[in-house]
Amino acid sequence: MTESAAIPIGGRAAGCPFAPAPELTAAQKDPELPRATVPSPLLGAFDAVIVTRYEDVKTVLADDQLRMGGSMPYQAGNLLSYDGPEHTRLRRMLTGSFTTKRARELRPRIEDVVNSALDAVEEAGRGADLVRTFCTPIPTAVICELLGVPYADREEFQRRTAIALDFTTSREVQMEKAAEMEAYMAGLVARHREDPGDNVLGRVVRDFGDQLTDSELAGIGNMLLIAGHETIASTLSAGIALLLRNPDQLAVVRDDPSAVDGAVEELLRFCAPAAILPRQAAGNICVRDQEIKAGERVVASALAANRDPGRADQAGLAERSDRSDRADDGVPLDELDVRRPPQRHLAFGFGPHQCLGQQLARMELRVALPALFNRFPELRPTVPHDEVDYRTNALVFGVNELPVTW
Repeated sequence: MTESAAIPIGGRAAGCPFAPAPELTAAQKDPELPRATVPSPLLGAFDAVIVTRYEDVKTVLADDQLRMGGSMPYQAGNLLSYDGPEHTRLRRMLTGSFTTKRARELRPRIEDVVNSALDAVEEAGRGADLVRTFCTPIPTAVICELLGVPYADREEFQRRTAIALDFTTSREVQMEKAAEMEAYMAGLVARHREDPGDNVLGRVVRDFGDQLTDSELAGIGNMLLIAGHETIASTLSAGIALLLRNPDQLAVVRDDPSAVDGAVEELLRFCAPAAILPRQAAGNICVRDQEIKAGERVVASALAANRDPGRADQAGLAERSDRSDRADDGVPLDELDVRRPPQRHLAFGFGPHQCLGQQLARMELRVALPALFNRFPELRPTVPHDEVDYRTNALVFGVNELPVTW
């Protein structure tokens, strides 16, 4: 098999944060599945099979021999620590709270939260940091309400989460913050055991509390709290920064309500905010007649796969009635086009570990983005686009600070 250079853990090109690292692009063109070294402060440097083609990524992520457990430090109740029947058992306890129907029901509340955040931006005045005043407060308020987290506790959990998800932070510090989060959630679980609230965690306690330990409930709560806050905040910040770099695309999101849903899918496809997360083959896996052996680690890049130009050239695709894999407008997949016919993408993963809260994420983005640009139609960053502080070495890609004026 082909040997390649080391792959950066964030998977993004230096100086061009929205593009895949050149090593990933090169791997996509390789007829063989490359092996490479991936540096990670959390796991240490490890060797892995690098999977970057769209169909290949789908193949490996759907294979029940590819295991998530072990890719992150084990935490009882955290779905990322489980595979197989145990993962399915825990996930089924949560799916009812994160359906498309539930996301639609939450829309009025999300609109209220977004309007409050917009007021905060206006109050902060020109020079306001959108990450602090807009991108972070919105998903924080929504997920904290869904889990019954007291308002006074939100700022502290945001700080711990940011440290725990930073790839540049030492393992010791990450473990320390994870322990603090677990201790906090254990207290919240104890309160729900006494009096289950009318929220996601309260419903899990009421319906499945006799099947779950306190540690499992705390792990479920922390997983939802981190995923529901950090991933959406980061995606929102990255999407805003990207649109500010492309004012013609921003104008579509601002001025054409019918284009917003498709624009959100294009932003998700293009940004692919989740970093490459290593998994391990529990048995042999076959990809394009090539074998990934049991015990090998696998890194699958959604960022690269979402731009795979080979997707549109597959035999028989033109005859299919479902054309959502094609860039029918003629714009290459490595260019942003918010009017592009919606593409299937892997921003939320694929297979058993596909993102549980993706419909909630979509709804928050659909509400927040046009609302921001309509409230501030002349919005622009106060620093040059190439000086925006992107977070490229974290579990979720985003922006650290985005000062704006209007």
